[in-house]
Amino acid sequence: MLAAGAIAQTGGVKGKVKNRNGDGIAGASVTIRKDGKDLKTGRADAKGNFEITGVRTGMYNVVFDADGYTAGALFDVEIKDGHTRDLGDNLILYVDLGTQIIIRGHVFSRDGFVIPGAKVDMYVRKGDSAFKKVVSSHSNSDGEFGFRHDQKGVNTVRIVVKYNGVTGTKDIPIDIAAVYRTEISLEYPEAKDKD
Repeated sequence: MLAAGAIAQTGGVKGKVKNRNGDGIAGASVTIRKDGKDLKTGRADAKGNFEITGVRTGMYNVVFDADGYTAGALFDVEIKDGHTRDLGDNLILYVDLGTQIIIRGHVFSRDGFVIPGAKVDMYVRKGDSAFKKVVSSHSNSDGEFGFRHDQKGVNTVRIVVKYNGVTGTKDIPIDIAAVYRTEISLEYPEAKDKD
C-alpha cells in the first residue's frame, strides 16, 4: 500500500512489430519482463502497432513474438514516469523455420536429363478439404525448384509440373514441419519406329 500522498510512477512503451518484408504482424504479443517474470502483456493491432501503459518506472526487457515467427527481445529498456517510450517500427520478427514445410525438388526427363524452365505449382490440402494452389514457380537451370509454406494443418502437398504439354504430379504426405525432397520425371511419349 502506498503511503499517504505517494503516487505510483508509471510510464509505457509503444512501437510496431513487422516481418522482414516490412508488413505489420497482426496480433503479435509484446511482453514487459523483469528478472525472468512477465509483468504485463499487450497485443499488436491489425497493422502491428502496440502500446502498453501503466508500467512502473525502471529497466525492463521487452519480448515480442507471434505464431510462426521466432521471438525477438530488446534488453534494458528504460521506462520513465509519465512517458511512453517509442521503440520505433524496427521490431522485426523472422519466420520460424521450425513451423515451415520446405519442399526441395528436381524435374527430370524420363532419360534422366534435368528440365529447366518447367512450370511448377504447389498445392496444399488440410484435413479432407480439396487441394488449394498456394504458389507457382519455374525450375532453374539445374532443374531445381523450392517452396516454403506454413505447416499448420497441412497433411498433403501436391506438386504439379508442366513442360511442353506434358504434366507430372507428385503427392507428398506431411507429418511435421521439415524439409521434404522430391523428384518428378516427365514421361514423354515414345517416338514410333518407322518400318
